[in-house]
Amino acid sequence: MSTLKFTRRALVTAAAVTLSLGAPVFAGGHQVVDSVHFLIPGGAGGGWDGTARGTGEALTKSGLVGSASYENMSGGGGGKAIGYLIENADSQHGTMMVNSTPIVIRSLTGVFPHNFRDLTLVSGTIGDYAALVVGKDSPLNSMADLIAAYDANPGDTAIGGGSVPGGMDHLVAAMVMEAAGKDALGVKYVAYDAGGKAMAALLSGEIKALSTGFSEAVALAQAGEVKILGVTSDARVDAFADAPTMKEQGIDTNFVNWRGFFAAPGLPTDTLAAYQDAIAKMYDTP
Repeated sequence: MSTLKFTRRALVTAAAVTLSLGAPVFAGGHQVVDSVHFLIPGGAGGGWDGTARGTGEALTKSGLVGSASYENMSGGGGGKAIGYLIENADSQHGTMMVNSTPIVIRSLTGVFPHNFRDLTLVSGTIGDYAALVVGKDSPLNSMADLIAAYDANPGDTAIGGGSVPGGMDHLVAAMVMEAAGKDALGVKYVAYDAGGKAMAALLSGEIKALSTGFSEAVALAQAGEVKILGVTSDARVDAFADAPTMKEQGIDTNFVNWRGFFAAPGLPTDTLAAYQDAIAKMYDTP
């Protein structure tokens, strides 16, 4: 697995590069659209939310899109948003829904009735490692400390995340603990509607650690709000080299989560082609 070398801004910009939406026109050699509506399958403050809003900001500030709007639609671990996009497909050709590995997994395992294969794939955009973090004032400073706290009192060592039980944050926490020799089913996971609520729970002491995306973890660490105990990359990531890997702490596991955008079923082929053409061109946008 190659090491990501993007800053958070670069990750968001990379996401933005994959998206140019609406009825395309051309100006100055660049493909430009009037507006784009982002459908976000979770609450404010999570990775999906950050990807959509960062993308919209990058697109509008670059002048590639005239305006961007956003709609958070929580429910069913992404199932509510997928259902809405499928059931209202004809009126949603100007909408892009943020997607990632968890929604695909939930669809494949039948967590919700709609199938992600019914949507139109626009593009995968970024890859993001996962991380476990603790509050800045936590006495835990390493994965060894977290494991020791779990051994001493498993029920009091809850790990939270901004996704439903069985979602990606939960799976990452279980995967890491299992690789550390613990019973994955014994990990106490507390689900929150979005990353912002999960972060509030961490700071209040409701949970001992937070499972989240590495880009979110970096932003929180740079703001002085958390300490990163471990990241699921093979080697330290240049964007935040102070964060130790799980592997260097004796926990042999790695993971990368992709994020991208889907559109409604039946999206006209010329519209899809225009979006994908814009994606390639936006990589070269300053």
